[in-house]
Amino acid sequence: MTSPTLSPTRTWSAVLFDLDGTIIDSAADITGSLAHMFTEMGLPVPSDDTLRAYVGPPLLDSLRMTAGFSDAEAWEALNVYRDHYGEHVLRSPVFPGVAGVLERLHAAGIPIALATSKPERMAREVLDHAGLSDYFTVITGASDDESRSTKADVVAEALRRLQTEGVDTTNSVMVGDRGYDTLGALANGVPTILVEWGYGSPAEAGDAMAVVHSADQLRSLLLG
Repeated sequence: MTSPTLSPTRTWSAVLFDLDGTIIDSAADITGSLAHMFTEMGLPVPSDDTLRAYVGPPLLDSLRMTAGFSDAEAWEALNVYRDHYGEHVLRSPVFPGVAGVLERLHAAGIPIALATSKPERMAREVLDHAGLSDYFTVITGASDDESRSTKADVVAEALRRLQTEGVDTTNSVMVGDRGYDTLGALANGVPTILVEWGYGSPAEAGDAMAVVHSADQLRSLLLG
């Protein structure tokens, strides 16, 4: 992915982070649970590339649109997936250098929010297990009933919670790895920095403000 280079002099009032593909390397665990789900549903397991395409967007929507499930089938499949993934969710490692970026942002007094389409309770478990929760002012994810699942809705809720905490969100930035992150953030007037170590493709970088290839580069753009 390529994008114009950002000047490392801008000061952000808040930084929002995606989780899967941005903070944690969860693709193998997610696709493993997806393969289990398709098997349990009596369907052939899609290719690895197809399974990876499910990583990032709201899963219930993907099950309807990509897998062609009815509403009832999508919910059944989602519950099968969640039961299996819940046993593996804490196995995913943190990407190298990302914990250091979070630590530096926190030390600099910049509020940090999580904005993920992963269920919020799972996201909190992941951050707790990785020892990262204390860096976050708010942790926002999808609701269990999927009433809040799109990235735009999650980002809006994260911004609302930050504002409730007294945070100025007028100069916020999103850090993610997929085009869904960029579009969801832009729907809320927030620019996005995409990370190359995640699961996006070059085609998804067009609307991003910048693309970074390392945690060091990300830290420079966020902290100057």
